Amino acid sequence: MRGGRPFRGTPAVGGGWSPTLVTGVPDGSGVPVSPASPAVLSSIDSPGVRARTGRRTRWPPQPTSPPCGGRSSSPPADSAPPAPIRSSDASSRTPPERSPERGTTSARADRTPRCTPACAGTRARGGTAYVTLEPCDHTGRTGPCSQALLAAGITRVVHAVADPNPQASGGAGTLRAAGVRVECGLLGPEAEAVNAAWLTSVRLGRPQVVWKYAATLDGRIAAEDRSSRWITSPEARADVHRLRAGADAVVIGSGTLRTDDPQLAVRGIEGAVQPLRVVLDSRATVTPAARVLDDAAPTLIAVGEGADTGHLPGVDTVVLPAAPGPGRGLDLHALLAELSARGVRSVLLEGGPTLAGAFVAARAVDKVIGYLAPALLGAGPAALGGAGISTIGEALRLDLTESVRIGPDLRITAVPASVPAAAAGPVSVPVSTPVSAAAPAPEES
Repeated sequence: MRGGRPFRGTPAVGGGWSPTLVTGVPDGSGVPVSPASPAVLSSIDSPGVRARTGRRTRWPPQPTSPPCGGRSSSPPADSAPPAPIRSSDASSRTPPERSPERGTTSARADRTPRCTPACAGTRARGGTAYVTLEPCDHTGRTGPCSQALLAAGITRVVHAVADPNPQASGGAGTLRAAGVRVECGLLGPEAEAVNAAWLTSVRLGRPQVVWKYAATLDGRIAAEDRSSRWITSPEARADVHRLRAGADAVVIGSGTLRTDDPQLAVRGIEGAVQPLRVVLDSRATVTPAARVLDDAAPTLIAVGEGADTGHLPGVDTVVLPAAPGPGRGLDLHALLAELSARGVRSVLLEGGPTLAGAFVAARAVDKVIGYLAPALLGAGPAALGGAGISTIGEALRLDLTESVRIGPDLRITAVPASVPAAAAGPVSVPVSTPVSAAAPAPEES
């Protein structure tokens, strides 16, 4: 993939390794078999050969097409999967490298070696393969998964989600044509949740965007005097670093940059791969001394046309078109397209209320993660700025998917209840906000 940036993430914040299982072997042995992905997980589920491999992505908004090519997602009565799979200490493994093709992972030298169905030999013949994604039918970095399964003698394949990538889909048809029994839809919602970022990038043509904020119970991200350190507990702030470790890019605006001078790097997680730090700064006001330009992680500064970047030698910059309108801001859709071209599939939005409001107005937020502290301020900036919502009927309704205690705080996760079409035209981000009026980012820099 472009730039060679790796997958990253931890199960603690909603990621995880999805399974590829090969079952039906009578001897109870465990042999790692991976027709589509090499990252072999640890525990073995007996009886039979049951291999764990990982597709390293997470849940997108609701699918744009019916799951499994429009076929019923209700599994047959005899399609019950083996016992749930749990990896042991998944967060301590070295982050794998990202593959550009199907959201799979490519093994590093210090990871378990790549293995194919041939590893199981004749023991795989007559078995059933349970996979999260329809086996691919094309040749990329590896050969077609469908052919690997046929070569292994698999007679039944149960996949959770149809492959939305037209270049890779078709494996189910190839297997059926060869006489393999193929079923789709088992644990489909769970597989959607596991493969979020990759599915979003294929279906919507842009990275998955997760908006993170920290606030009091009355929705304030800072006090009236703009002080905000700290609203939430050390435990919640440590959890934010796990969120960062699970993202390909972290995005803020120039107002947050000037007010907080955040570093935005992952800290306190051994072996974490640093995300790309992205600053939206139309006028290139960032100074060379900004912490976001240190060597802790790569950085991209997005500027507007005509911005003078002469004071930023050696800094990676990209010029984005301006959105029409009085804001004279940057086009967020162009930003997401640029990040997608760089191989970014997941974005953690950590900017202040203005930037968050712009993304919400663009209908470009796929997940909201809020850290709520048991405190009240009564005054001060709110978590969300102008989002183009003027009446209660226009409210962006969310489905609550998780609520977890993090120390004394509450972490809530929600996704749009429905996914409206993205704004037809470009959405602007204001060029700059006076320092005196700039609201701080929702904690943790």
